[in-house]
Amino acid sequence: MKIGVLVSGSGTNLQALLDAEARGELAPAEIAVVVSNRPGVKALERAAAAGKPAIVVDHKAFTDRAAFEDALLAALRDCEAVVLAGFMRVLTHHFVEKFPLRIVNTHPSLLPAFPGVDAPKQAIAYGVKVSGVTVHFVDTSLDGGPIIEQRTVRIEPGDDAAALHAKIQREEHRLLPQVVQRLAAGRLSCEGRHVVERAE
Repeated sequence: MKIGVLVSGSGTNLQALLDAEARGELAPAEIAVVVSNRPGVKALERAAAAGKPAIVVDHKAFTDRAAFEDALLAALRDCEAVVLAGFMRVLTHHFVEKFPLRIVNTHPSLLPAFPGVDAPKQAIAYGVKVSGVTVHFVDTSLDGGPIIEQRTVRIEPGDDAAALHAKIQREEHRLLPQVVQRLAAGRLSCEGRHVVERAE
């Protein structure tokens, strides 16, 4: 299954996917293209270093969201599924309907707690004792799609947002490639909001 990865920043989750693919742990998923909505980001360098096509579709160059998403879809035309790896744009029905239950996102909290930006900072401010990472199917809501899997991270006394985010990222980098592999293998489906996984 050819996968397109959408990025917006440093690309550490992309690197985890690239490393898993290099180890043979992503098959039958194959990263076919990396697309960034921001030029000049580190994720594009990571893609190029791994020999992957790296495309910029700058959202600021478009007057409306539909035109931006059409350009994304053109860049992903050979892909069967999409992974959001630090992609900081909410996608509309116009995009999501093209990949039903074939778009996954990773988010640095235990959703539905702390959606949106700065989730580790939100968790620290709220005083929770446990946070973590969620990998979920993408719908048109903000971080609200059906949850595929979650991993927990303890918040220790003295942890700030940066320390918590670093701990969450370690779990993200392990979990995201595993979920992408299972998606590509056809093991994930949905019954309402409940994700069902078929055994290997």
